[in-house]
Amino acid sequence: MLIGEVARRSGVSARMLRHYESLGLVRPSGRTGSGYREYSGADIRRILHIESLRSLGLSLREIGRALDDPGFTPSALVGDLIRQTRARIAAETELLTRLRRLDAAETAGWEDALRVVALLQALGSASADARQRAALSSGDTVPVEALVEAVLSEPEPNVAGALSWALARSEGSAAELLAEALGSPEAAVRERAVETLAELTGEGPAGRLREALGHPDAVVRGRAALALGARGEDGAVPALLDMVVSGHRDTDAADTLGVLASDGATADRVAGAMTARLADTATRAAARGRLTQALADIPGPVATRALTELSQDEDRAVALTAAYLLRLREGTD
Repeated sequence: MLIGEVARRSGVSARMLRHYESLGLVRPSGRTGSGYREYSGADIRRILHIESLRSLGLSLREIGRALDDPGFTPSALVGDLIRQTRARIAAETELLTRLRRLDAAETAGWEDALRVVALLQALGSASADARQRAALSSGDTVPVEALVEAVLSEPEPNVAGALSWALARSEGSAAELLAEALGSPEAAVRERAVETLAELTGEGPAGRLREALGHPDAVVRGRAALALGARGEDGAVPALLDMVVSGHRDTDAADTLGVLASDGATADRVAGAMTARLADTATRAAARGRLTQALADIPGPVATRALTELSQDEDRAVALTAAYLLRLREGTD
């Protein structure tokens, strides 16, 4: 078969076939009487093998090695190709993300565009100081998506605080993006997301924190409850009581319950909820002790009655704690 026919059947141009021949990849098995290249069936199969391997990303040198070395095993080469492809995809994905953020910044000119690029690079710097300076300088220049991604991966508290400050000043869907991050499989990402939400003001972040009260992660629920309780939302009371019972940040939860109970009506509701937990047979001794201590900061008659009853409790530690708290209350009345 002559080179023109091979080119038509294989889809490989005659020029490329000559290039393959110059590299020694495939040589026509014969020549016609007029000196034209003549390819055999085996030559054509080799050409198709070359094209198949090229489609996997192999270089022509690697293809020659694969086809000519009888002892060649493809597993190592394929493994290298997989690693190289993953690295290339990661690099291309990072570039695409950077371009999308630059596009979202809607820069007016090259100077603005270069400033955005510089800030984006600084946010990914290995230097915490550089990242913090970039966060404080971001203003409305850096897209909110970039700030959210940065804060979710930020291990340094000071830098995370600067990023939260930048998010609070930015216009965009920070609360929605952070709420999406609450579904991350990584606990550290979920924790950073709820911590950042807690730093943001407004109804949007508050609404997301209320939703987080039902999150399956106790850490997320607890941080949302502390933030909402500090804002005076008594819907956080059940989650705060769960924290006292479980012992997870129980002191912070008790303090927040005390803040919520500064209002008389709320104080009685909080004390009633505590009393119900104390009466629950599923509440263990250590948890009953923490609940009793938490009653110290709850004013009002309901809390006083609860402490009076607890001073006669079968659990001596609970009874002594309640009696001590009663004496303190009598001294301040």
